[in-house]
Amino acid sequence: MTAHVPTVPEVPDCSGDGALKRVPTIHPILHGPPTVGSKKQALLKNAILARLSLEDLAAIGGSLEPIVLKERMVLQEPKRAVEHVYFMESGLVSLRVIAAGSMLETAVIGYRGAVGTSFLWGGHISPHQSVVLFPGSAYRIPVENLRRLMKERPRIRERLFEYLQALIFQCVQTGLCGVRHDREQRLASWLCLASDAVDACLLPVTHDYLSSVLGLRRAGVTETLIRFERQGVIRKMRGVLQIDQRESLEQKACCCYKLVSSAYASSLSAFAPCAV
Repeated sequence: MTAHVPTVPEVPDCSGDGALKRVPTIHPILHGPPTVGSKKQALLKNAILARLSLEDLAAIGGSLEPIVLKERMVLQEPKRAVEHVYFMESGLVSLRVIAAGSMLETAVIGYRGAVGTSFLWGGHISPHQSVVLFPGSAYRIPVENLRRLMKERPRIRERLFEYLQALIFQCVQTGLCGVRHDREQRLASWLCLASDAVDACLLPVTHDYLSSVLGLRRAGVTETLIRFERQGVIRKMRGVLQIDQRESLEQKACCCYKLVSSAYASSLSAFAPCAV
């Protein structure tokens, strides 16, 4: 079920030179007094931050640093201390297990989540590698600052644990999916989940990458994508895949997509475990 670590496809990147750059300004709501409640969701894309009260958001805002996420940027390495948590605003991060030069992707993280939450279950060492797949942006906070804020403001802790439960569910479900479902179902599920994570129908992925993260033969991935395209579900261009018929793609996906999607939807209110 594992494959050699692939090269992430080249995609247009407007973030400039350097592997990591700071965004010029933090959004005013993260540093100013909490006075404009009705506009909070419009100012923040990250679902975790957007659900915080204005008071909690003002408290955490002083520790948040806006960061541009460059393609192929490694946010965390396995067996190394977790130093920062990244609240994703845009782009996509691949969460991976690495062993003996091989890789298995366990989850993708976009604007609904955060990278680096393994410290929440008491661990100081990251069990995963986190790599930027699609470039974007995030708000970064030192782990120690976040620990302090979680003690001072329980609602911040609650929001993070609600998300963490959904992320753990996705990781577990991904492992089950790999041994239970066929190539077409798994490929359709991954495309749907990635599309949800970035809130877009245009995905800069290649056949090689899909083959690697799903542990499938490249020829089989190509064959399935050609079939999807003939059916009008997707369109393939060089290094980019566009979803044209989202409903049809969801129908091709295995039950894992709906279970994981429901887990994330539930985390936005009060998470209720889904049956496997």
